[in-house]
This record gives sequence, C-alpha cells and structure tokens, in this order.
Amino acid sequence: MLMNKRLNVSRATITLMLSIFLPLTFIACPGSSKQTNNAGTQPAALPSQTPQAGVAFDGERAFEHVRKQVEIGPRPAGSAELARAREYITGELKSYGLKVVEDEFHPATPQGEKKMVNITAELAGESSEVVMISSHYDTKFFKEFRFVGANDGGSSTGALLELARAVASKGKPRFTYWFAFFDGEEAFCREWDECNNSGSPDNTYGSRHYVEQLKKKNELSRIRAMILLDMIGYKNLTIPRDDVSTNWINDIIWQTAREMGHGSTFIESAEAVEDDHVPFMQAGVECVDLIQLGGYPYWHTAEDTLDKVSAGSLKTVGEVVLASLPRIEQRILSRRGT
Repeated sequence: MLMNKRLNVSRATITLMLSIFLPLTFIACPGSSKQTNNAGTQPAALPSQTPQAGVAFDGERAFEHVRKQVEIGPRPAGSAELARAREYITGELKSYGLKVVEDEFHPATPQGEKKMVNITAELAGESSEVVMISSHYDTKFFKEFRFVGANDGGSSTGALLELARAVASKGKPRFTYWFAFFDGEEAFCREWDECNNSGSPDNTYGSRHYVEQLKKKNELSRIRAMILLDMIGYKNLTIPRDDVSTNWINDIIWQTAREMGHGSTFIESAEAVEDDHVPFMQAGVECVDLIQLGGYPYWHTAEDTLDKVSAGSLKTVGEVVLASLPRIEQRILSRRGT
C-alpha cells in the first residue's frame, strides 16, 4: 500500500510490485530485456572519470524559470494556466535548437475527461539510444487554497529547462537526449491513492501514457537510463536515495555529488517513493528519482511559494546531474561491450 502522494511504507512493498510487473513486461517487450531492476543487485564499480569542472548550469536562470511559472499561478492539469506554462516551456526549448513534440491525450479523471499534454524535447546524438531527463510540470489541484507549487512542480521544471539548455550547448552528444515534461502527475483527489480504481490510478497520468506510447511504437528499449527530478529546489535541500530507483544510477550520482562537495545535499539516508519513474521501472527502464519529499515541510500547502526555492539548490542539483551524465553514458557503453 502506497501512502499519501508518493512516500512508500517500505521498500519491500515496491520491490514486490516491481517483481510482479517486470517479468510480464519482459515477455511483452523483448527489446527491454537488457534492462534490469535494482532489486537484488549489488552496487557496481563506478567509472573513474573525475567529475566535470565548470559545468554550464546557471542556477539563477533555472530560478527565473521557476519564478515565471509561479507568476502564472496554480497550474493543474487541463487548466488554461497550465497551457500558458506549456507555451513558455516549449518556447524555451525551441530557442535552444531542440526538436519539440507535444503529445495530447484525454484521460478520464475523478473530475471528468481532461486534456493533458506531454512535452518532449529531443537532442539527437551519435546513437539512437536515449538518456532521458524528466519532470512533471503540473501542480496539484486544491479547491481549499491557492497552490502555486513553487517547489512541487516548479523547481524541477525550471531545473530541467536549464539542463536542456546546458546539454544542448555542448554540441552533439554521444547518446540521444530526451527532456520530458509530464502532465498529470498529481492526483485530482486530495490523497494520492484516494480515488484509484483497479488499473486506473488517479496520478501519474502523463508518465503512464508516455510508457504506453513507447510500447506502441516499439521504442521503449531505446531508453537506457532515465533521471526524474521532483521537488529539488528547497533552500534547505537534502535528497535521500530513493530505494525504488536503480542502484547503479544512484551510486554514480551520489559518488559524483560527494566528489563535488555536495555530500550534505545528497545524503545517505533512504526513502521509497512512488513517482513518475515507477511506470518506467515497471516497463523495465532503469531509473533514478531525485526528490526531497519527507524533508519538505511545505509540501501540498499554500506555503509552497517562491521564497522556499533557492537558486543555489537548483544549481547544486543541476551541476551534479550534468557531471554524472558522462559516467552514466560510460556505464551504458561498458555494459554493452562497446
């Protein structure tokens, strides 16, 4: 049983859930068989490269993206405000020279059918294999108060926009990069699983649709690693390891953070979290979720406002992710013997 929005009671529950879904996925999608879940694996030796110095991530630019979203106001799925945020996001991505695709879909929700749109910006690489970096860009619907989601929805979207710009500025990468912005991560009912029906959760609408589309196009096996960002902007930021995530990606990011002097932000405690990475992991994709959930006191309150977000925290996460990417790429290459 998953608690509230995303925090899980125990790792065992998620491990059991993935152990049920993953074998079925491997049968249905043979192309994904080279990808494994972290359960039962040992942390692997990491590539020896020194983390990149002087990475081109601008925390102030990322913070400005957050500010512009917050100025729009609450941005729940299907709203005119989220459409305005989407226009801003796609405009920024196109200005970086990226190929931008919007995927509109209309799921049934507890509030009726809603228009939702996932956004993908592609940076073509030398290989068609994909490293995905992602975030949700909607905010949770609350009728009781005005919820602008500066940290929950805003911070990760701002960081992802700046990551897209920074990666694109480095020229053609070895792997293809997808920068994915998921709609409809938040539940419409107050609690994460309050209105779930069998096979139809009231959450993760966008990420579940994304996986379904990849399966239909037989493209799921292209994704070799996925990094999910969520709630990474708090001025007192500490990110525990997500126990649901793939061990080797966790190991690379946490070692890189320590070597860059950010061990006090990427801490060694752990939580098990349900988030937009779970549909991908259930489909056999190796993922990591970078999130501060239990340690954020303003989660799903009217006080999740811009003053809680720090350009410094955004910069820390952005620099660590950027510096981890060459190691992630090298690990992927070593596993296929290239």
